[in-house]
Amino acid sequence: MDWTWYLFRFDGRIGRAGFWCSLILVFCGMILLLCLCLGIMNALGSEVRSFNLNADDVFRIVDPTSYRWALLDNLPLLLLKLAATALTLWISLAITVKRLHDRDKSAWWLLAYFMLPGLTKQFEDRLPDTYLMLPIALASFILSLAAFVETGFLRGTAGPNRFGPAPEARDDSAPSAKVWDQSREIEFVPPRASPPGGMHVKRGA
Repeated sequence: MDWTWYLFRFDGRIGRAGFWCSLILVFCGMILLLCLCLGIMNALGSEVRSFNLNADDVFRIVDPTSYRWALLDNLPLLLLKLAATALTLWISLAITVKRLHDRDKSAWWLLAYFMLPGLTKQFEDRLPDTYLMLPIALASFILSLAAFVETGFLRGTAGPNRFGPAPEARDDSAPSAKVWDQSREIEFVPPRASPPGGMHVKRGA
């Protein structure tokens, strides 16, 4: 299996099984990356107030107040967190885009499925507390639920679509291990029925 294509590239399609397997792999990788970052910070003797990796960090990038303490107090921790967030964001986007392709949807659906709900959640404490915000909150919830169902549970289009062949066809087209065909390697030579003419075999008396 080409894990480089699965985790880092945006072309092609993946099915539901590949999507969930990739998410499990990303989750395990995030845990290892988190432990690595914490180990580096402890080795450098830096004080760690709070360190986590999740989707909310992506939207904190556009909200400078979320990182103000790190900019003032712990710049190495901020740089580590930004690098780890960028890596996990790239992998998550690559997986999700290929899953949307399997549903015959373009990557632009990410704006509706993830950007609007994420930005609404990030700035919800600074939005006006009025009934006018209820439609936005409801739309964010519905879009998040639709994204979860769309990418995780709905079947992809049958056969090839504008983004490539079906995931099953891609797996079948992968080169398989070479199998030793004995019939091609062994040469059978028919035995001669008799010696050439004029030749005789002498027998002992």
